[in-house]
Amino acid sequence: MTKVYTLKGLCCPNCAARIEHTVSIMEGVQAVTVNAVTTILNVEFASHLVGRITRLIEQAVHKHEPGIVVMDSENKEDTSGEDETSNDTVEKWEIIKLIVGAVIFAVGMALDKFFMPEAYNYIKLAVFIAAYLILGGNVVFRALKNIARGQVFDENFLMSVATIGAFAIGEYPEAAGVMLFYQIGEMFQDLAVKRSKKSITSLMDIRPDYANLKKDSGIEKVAPDKVSVGDIIIVKPGEKIPLDGIVTEGISMLDTSALTGESVPRKTETGNAVLSGSVNQSGMLTIEVTKIFGESTVSKIINLVENASSKKAKTENFITAFARYYTPVVVILAVLIAVLPPLIFGTPASGAWREWINRSLVFLVISCPCALVLSIPMGFFAGIGRAARKGILVKGGNYLEAFNNLETVVFDKTGTLTKGVFKVTAVEPAVGFNRDSLLELAANAESCSNHPIALSVMKEYSNQRIGNEVERDKLSDYTEIAGHGVSVTLNGRVILAGNQKLMVKEGISFQESQSVGTKVYVASDGVFAGCVVISDEIKPDSLNAISSLKAKGVRKTVMLTGDNPHIAEAVAAELKLDEVYGGLLPHEKVEKVEILNGRKNAKGKLAFVGDGINDAPVLAMADIGVAMGGLGSDAAIEAADVVLMTDEPSKLCDAVDIARFTKKIVWQNIVFALGVKVVFLSLGAFGIATMWEAVFADVGVSLLAVINAMRIMRAR
Repeated sequence: MTKVYTLKGLCCPNCAARIEHTVSIMEGVQAVTVNAVTTILNVEFASHLVGRITRLIEQAVHKHEPGIVVMDSENKEDTSGEDETSNDTVEKWEIIKLIVGAVIFAVGMALDKFFMPEAYNYIKLAVFIAAYLILGGNVVFRALKNIARGQVFDENFLMSVATIGAFAIGEYPEAAGVMLFYQIGEMFQDLAVKRSKKSITSLMDIRPDYANLKKDSGIEKVAPDKVSVGDIIIVKPGEKIPLDGIVTEGISMLDTSALTGESVPRKTETGNAVLSGSVNQSGMLTIEVTKIFGESTVSKIINLVENASSKKAKTENFITAFARYYTPVVVILAVLIAVLPPLIFGTPASGAWREWINRSLVFLVISCPCALVLSIPMGFFAGIGRAARKGILVKGGNYLEAFNNLETVVFDKTGTLTKGVFKVTAVEPAVGFNRDSLLELAANAESCSNHPIALSVMKEYSNQRIGNEVERDKLSDYTEIAGHGVSVTLNGRVILAGNQKLMVKEGISFQESQSVGTKVYVASDGVFAGCVVISDEIKPDSLNAISSLKAKGVRKTVMLTGDNPHIAEAVAAELKLDEVYGGLLPHEKVEKVEILNGRKNAKGKLAFVGDGINDAPVLAMADIGVAMGGLGSDAAIEAADVVLMTDEPSKLCDAVDIARFTKKIVWQNIVFALGVKVVFLSLGAFGIATMWEAVFADVGVSLLAVINAMRIMRAR
């Protein structure tokens, strides 16, 4: 089973990594991820734990951070208002403490500068201790509690040891000053993270607040989850459509940018399907609800984005593991710096010990890995948010990262590269018949069928306005001949419509059409009347998508389809695909993808792009399964790793661009954070860097890394 929890109050990325590790080693837990950015914990566990999993997780979380509130995702709305008020109060109190502590610290600095240190040493000490307790008392308290629980190597411990050690060697201003600037840095870092999260999550601020439910007594404003399938709702201009449904009355323009990333409004009218999350711009709409809120488009999108952090990229997993070993190693090095040089190179004089202990304390301040642990998931979170803005829903950082190694892209044909809408493209009458008479015969034969091909023939007949409408009451003996076509009698005439097998079976002499498309051969009373050719139109941006993918380094583009091989080859030639396989059954598509998987390089990734329910098995087995969301089936979207909301293949190119830019930013942060750490650790060890520089190397780097990660949201 899988459950999702929100960890209210989690702000330390290092703590998030330790919570994840502690929960992961619990008996019965199969997988767990904790994201410090979204404060969401996803856990997959054995079913026998279902009754006590929440209690076990609370124990594991409180072992590291007692103040965190563990909230089940099903109940997290219950206290959101109270929690927000509480957070505001805490933030105001922290700012007041910071100001008071800074004022007292300034007084201490004035005493240190303008009065003789020896004469007023005890006064200075008292002032700096007061400033220290106000500024850093909570840090020391948390460190002591963590040590009591066996949790030693965290930022509270590092800062406490470093600053208390500074007091011990007489560096009062440095001890209080480091805590002051550490707290200022933490405040700005928290502010940057909150604003970053808000700018990302605001993209998904498409959750409707209410629905106007139509009742016999009038219109009632209710919560969207209180509306049932079949209910009638009213959506006024300027309101969000709260649930998926069918327009039963009204004409309007819809803003679907929150769903698709496209700013051009779409017209909707009676009979059209509408998606929740769209904004009604002009006319009033009456809508019959077709899905409950939990299954609606808006709900699925919100869940996809919120839970995307549960599937971490390899880079994130590496950094989390790295941080777990990095801090203890640095602490050990700090101890060695404090002890070995005075013993080996100098006399045990107090000055030598003081110098090397000071260097080791600087070393400790620098060592906190928060910049790495925070900025890397922030980068991937921003990348997923940026993709969502473009109408691309990525279900995890691992899939976003996989786009960087995209080598092979396999496409379904119908509904993916083509519109999935059949249209009559040629009418080829035989001798003795004309275009109108042939189309009329075909329309009468196909009038009793709901097959897409039959519907396209009927639509063409209606559009041409040939003669009268089909009179179904004059038709008789309608028969479907499996694998061949149909037979129907009209006023005593037997009309046949189907493939060439039907003509052969009935012994009718016919001329085979050379046109590309699905061919419907028609005969009347045993005489060949001609052929109607039906084709599926290629999407306008399919060619651009294929050429752009190749320009971005994709080595092979392939099309798999169950359609006629001749039609498939014609479409592939027009789109300049590398390989094409037609006439495939669903299990044969799986076999082809397995073969293509075996041909790619070890690091190369294969993406399959499809929209139909029969594509679900292939979507699930591909490295990156991409579903066309707008027209795609629910099964395909559930099986996919990425959903393209606009049904445009070219969105795949946008996904590659976003993935590459995200990787660039993430590696910039890794190199920057590690580089600054190494430089300042070296400077601290050699006595060049002071604690003031050490604070920058800790919180300053974290702040800059978060700001850099947010470039993903703004860059073109």
